[in-house]
Amino acid sequence: MHRRRLLQGAVVTAAAALVPASARAVAPVAGAPDYPAALWAPAHAANRSVPAHPSERRIDRVVIHVAQQLFTPTIGIFRNPAQQVSAHYVVRSGDGHVAQCVREKDIAWHAGDWDVNTRSIGIEHEGWVDRPEFFTDVMYRRSALLTADICARHGIPTDRAHIIGHHEVPGSDHTDPGVLWDWDRYLRLVNLP
Repeated sequence: MHRRRLLQGAVVTAAAALVPASARAVAPVAGAPDYPAALWAPAHAANRSVPAHPSERRIDRVVIHVAQQLFTPTIGIFRNPAQQVSAHYVVRSGDGHVAQCVREKDIAWHAGDWDVNTRSIGIEHEGWVDRPEFFTDVMYRRSALLTADICARHGIPTDRAHIIGHHEVPGSDHTDPGVLWDWDRYLRLVNLP
């Protein structure tokens, strides 16, 4: 029996080695994400905060980001405890795949402003602010579905006062999501029935 377990373990290990590194980087971990269509890809605990009184945490906005990076490296940054940054979600450009990196009940370090971090959900998008080819139709659609779901669950109005860009956070020195982000299109998608 012991030999059989060793062989089974070797097969599992060999099979895991065949999975591309990019897929292993976002492999699911125990626990379901808050957004059912997302894959759980947790940020390191050093890159997020657990609120002292979770029942008192009120979410009143969604902050839209562009990562200035590809999807898998963005998740890798959130997993690196030295980076001191995270977001709740990351959306991939090519297929709109969503990864959740921080539980919505926890505080992601995404906005650069503690007050905004404590009352918002941050969504990163794969790509660069000056490369519109990353702002694909499928990315806009999947991100809008995610934002609509977050807003519905938290009672957030689906307007520009409550769905903001990182550049609109008080004191921010960021430009994302940038001038090429189509806010009209995005809000139209968020508000589809």
